[in-house]
Amino acid sequence: MDFLDYETIFAQAWADPANTRYEMRPIDVNSVLAERYEPSERLSRAQLWDVEVRKARRPDLFIPGVVAKGSAQAWGGDDTFVRTSSQRLWLAREQYGLIIEQTHLNHAEQKVTFVGAAEHPDRDGVQLHASTDQPIFHVEHSVGGDENRPLNEWRIVHLAAQPDERLLEVFARIDADPWLPEFIEIYIRDVLGIGLARRADLAGGDRPVELDSGAPVS
Repeated sequence: MDFLDYETIFAQAWADPANTRYEMRPIDVNSVLAERYEPSERLSRAQLWDVEVRKARRPDLFIPGVVAKGSAQAWGGDDTFVRTSSQRLWLAREQYGLIIEQTHLNHAEQKVTFVGAAEHPDRDGVQLHASTDQPIFHVEHSVGGDENRPLNEWRIVHLAAQPDERLLEVFARIDADPWLPEFIEIYIRDVLGIGLARRADLAGGDRPVELDSGAPVS
């Protein structure tokens, strides 16, 4: 694999005002769990980082609302690798496209950087080409806060000639969702083995909304 300075690449793209940039509000995971879920579980910062590490290699298991089932592939080293997957397009959610992401795990800072690529050889040397139906994008997932009050942090930058307000509107809608991201719900349910339900009085029903169990996550 070619050497990339992942975090510098992301920082340079983020600093370019021509690109479309969005940073989600930090999510106080334990506060949301206490306020909106039954039973009221708590996660440590170490566990929230474990979520990110697992999700980096198996996005199809942890973000099935975005990544097509069974489409994720990853190859390379333990902390630096390439992953590909078929993902919903940001502006056409019923359509999927191949996304190529050069990935780096920074365990010291608990940060994952995904550098998007237009093309890249697969593990057998066959050249892959990412979908051209949307701009290439880079993503940064990180864990903030302290051990007992971890924060889920996320920001994205699309490489384009000028900012796209349509993309910003999509991210603003996601940002406004009061529930936890699906990958945290799935981690608690399938990795920790803890039944989790959304509180009925907040989910608009008469009884807690149980989260369906999916395929086992190892």
